[in-house]
Amino acid sequence: MSLSERDRELSGTLQALIWGYMPARVVHATAHFGIPDLLADGPKTAEALAQATDTSADPMLRLLRALATLGLLEDIGHSGFCLTALGSQLRSDVPGSLRNLALMYGGERAWRSWGELLHCLKTGESGTRRIYGMGSFEYLAAHPDQAVIFNGAMAENTQRVTQALIAAYDFSKFRKIIDVGGGNGALLGAMIAANPGIRGVVFDLPRGNAEAPVRLANAGVAESCEVVAGDFFRSVPEGADAYILKSIIHDWDDDQSLAILKNCREAMHRNSKILLLERVMPEKMEPTPANRRMAMADMNMLAMPGGRERTGKEYRALLARADLSISRILAIPGLDIAVVEAVRS
Repeated sequence: MSLSERDRELSGTLQALIWGYMPARVVHATAHFGIPDLLADGPKTAEALAQATDTSADPMLRLLRALATLGLLEDIGHSGFCLTALGSQLRSDVPGSLRNLALMYGGERAWRSWGELLHCLKTGESGTRRIYGMGSFEYLAAHPDQAVIFNGAMAENTQRVTQALIAAYDFSKFRKIIDVGGGNGALLGAMIAANPGIRGVVFDLPRGNAEAPVRLANAGVAESCEVVAGDFFRSVPEGADAYILKSIIHDWDDDQSLAILKNCREAMHRNSKILLLERVMPEKMEPTPANRRMAMADMNMLAMPGGRERTGKEYRALLARADLSISRILAIPGLDIAVVEAVRS
């Protein structure tokens, strides 16, 4: 029996999903060899790129052809290939670069961790722990080269969301903000630059906020900020009007998340707020691009760090266990994340 046009369409859609890992690996190889940086000053041939990357010319040509079909490069004939606007986002020197993200999600740790998905589904154990015998953050501490890529990807993500976040939420009402797990201080620095008069603290492990002093100085807010080293599983500095946790709670299971939130609750004064900057999963999933991104992010939490994305209902239940209640959930236009604003119950 021949397939109907509708059946052929469905088959094509499903085949694209089955082959979905292939473009991801192509993009990772492109970032790994720095091809977009090499094309930044104009088109090059496969031979020239192969020589510059210490690869072979014929396989390089095949990679470049694949990139042209993905819209990352343009095939311009005998002159070789040139970078498109889409491909330019993989350059290392452009605002909003996605190069580190491509290196992280196409790299060995992600690849091997996702390879354990069946085990994850059977046991709830993350693929990273199954493969390496340690959690994601322990792995990064033991592999500084991978930590550089991870920190770069997180910084790129923060850069992409910061301006939309500042435009959507009024931070000027706070006198003191503590960014819990604030890394290099990029988010807090932008908030204070946009709202002079606020004082801030970047709170993270020593290896997490080591770059913060330089970043805050470059943002012109060093005199308004303090960099404090510590472990949010042990305690959090007291006395802030707002405790910001960007993409922190989703990294951990409920018990670990509860420990962090209880420490924040202990540090709060009567009128403090906790601001979780997280994806908030819809209660009912639909086959939309936004829902798909959230669902795949949740599966990645299962495969790699062992955390999870949560619905609004799940956040309410988790926060209630820490004696906190949600005052509102504010979606950020143009982004997949929201501000989950919580107060003392």
